[in-house]
Amino acid sequence: MSVIVVGAGPVGLMLAGELRLGGVDVVVYEKLPTPPRESRGASFTRRTAECFDQRGLLTRLPATEPADGHFGGIPLDLGMFSEDHAGARGIPQFRTERMLEDWALELGVQVRRGCEVTGYRETSAGVVVTLDGPQGPFEDTAVFLVGCDGGRSTIRKLAGIDFPGPEPTRGFYTADVTGISTRRRRTGEDLPGGSMVMAMDLEGGVTRVVVHERGMPPRDRETLRFNHLADAWERLTGESIHHAEVRWLNCFTDASRVASLYRVGRVFLAGDATHVQPPAMAQGLSVGVQDAVNLGWKLAATVKGWAPSGLLDTYHSERHPIGEQLARNARAAIELRLTGSDMDPVRGVMAELMSHKGAAEHLAGMLSGLGIRYDMGPCDHPLLGKRMPPDHKLTLADGTRTRVADLLHSAQGLLITTNDEYGQTAEGWADRIKVVASTTAVAPDPALEAVLVRPDGYIAWTSAAGPANNFTTALNRWFGTAAPK
Repeated sequence: MSVIVVGAGPVGLMLAGELRLGGVDVVVYEKLPTPPRESRGASFTRRTAECFDQRGLLTRLPATEPADGHFGGIPLDLGMFSEDHAGARGIPQFRTERMLEDWALELGVQVRRGCEVTGYRETSAGVVVTLDGPQGPFEDTAVFLVGCDGGRSTIRKLAGIDFPGPEPTRGFYTADVTGISTRRRRTGEDLPGGSMVMAMDLEGGVTRVVVHERGMPPRDRETLRFNHLADAWERLTGESIHHAEVRWLNCFTDASRVASLYRVGRVFLAGDATHVQPPAMAQGLSVGVQDAVNLGWKLAATVKGWAPSGLLDTYHSERHPIGEQLARNARAAIELRLTGSDMDPVRGVMAELMSHKGAAEHLAGMLSGLGIRYDMGPCDHPLLGKRMPPDHKLTLADGTRTRVADLLHSAQGLLITTNDEYGQTAEGWADRIKVVASTTAVAPDPALEAVLVRPDGYIAWTSAAGPANNFTTALNRWFGTAAPK
């Protein structure tokens, strides 16, 4: 086996599919014996929707509604931007997982449930993983091991990777219920003193409710009962929801943590195994899926033997700052929302700043993921390192029209160009890069003759890069040396 992935949640399944698109054998081990039916994460960001779209997956999901923009409960007007920053809301996580598992299985991924990792050891050639399964203990061997096994990650603990962050101070109750008619509070309603309630629609008449009552400490979910939530809801709103039928009940805290390392040797972490935060901004699932899309093609390139030196190291250097930003933003949003009247002056300043397009666009870019920019080398072109807009339309040489997203379904690199000379230069990388001859602007900048796009959708080079980052340099940096003629 080339790669063992631990955890069959959205992140593990997305990573497994990415690896298969890269031509790599992969098995996913999941300790739960059957797929969960809990809604859990019910939203994802705009960039995550684009990641699904790049692989032809977005149309496999049920219809969604756009999520309202806000930061810590302060409204953010997404209508002032030329690009759509709105995320998607209302899809229970189990549906996203089901879609991703169907896709992964179609690609040839093995998903083995009821198998729990108990240890691993590295060898000179790979990783030997020990597991307990339905038929008892067994071992499996792979070149790489990836832990996508959640905030209490076994792989992270076995690898000895620190998971620093402040201790939680607040507790929250959440449940999915039917049979209530409470007023919808889709982004949450802040109440005097630092309390908050939320109610949003899910599919099939299910309502997601969340409660934080000022002074509510973190609690053990094993002792949580629905009446604890319903009692708090009634104290805060005057409404009784004790009669509701409960589909799912959980609790969470305001803890935000980030793993100190995303890689140790042949072992990697992704998703909640690397970053946990309160689900106040619908970021956890989304950032995890983007971790998988960033890591998948790099691991596949290494297994297939064409990865340039240092490519795997860029996973940590690119994604760890995103995890740290996520943790910081989550803590800031919670404090802004729940500190009480002492925070009113700061709320006023934030609301004023968010009314200005420049500040609002920066904040919206962090929340949506559209503002991510990776280091692609020396060049000051504004598109370099940012994602190639997947909805950008091209007219091909044969006269057909297509979107960039449709060209990324196979998870290959893309060279989009109006100049045949660039295509000729890229011939030595034809097994890794699809050359697309276009007769229209190759990117939102109409002056560009060519852009090089990584398999994860980020622009690695533009024809305006200059001599310090010429085309061949970029090809070697991201796609290795050319195949021999």
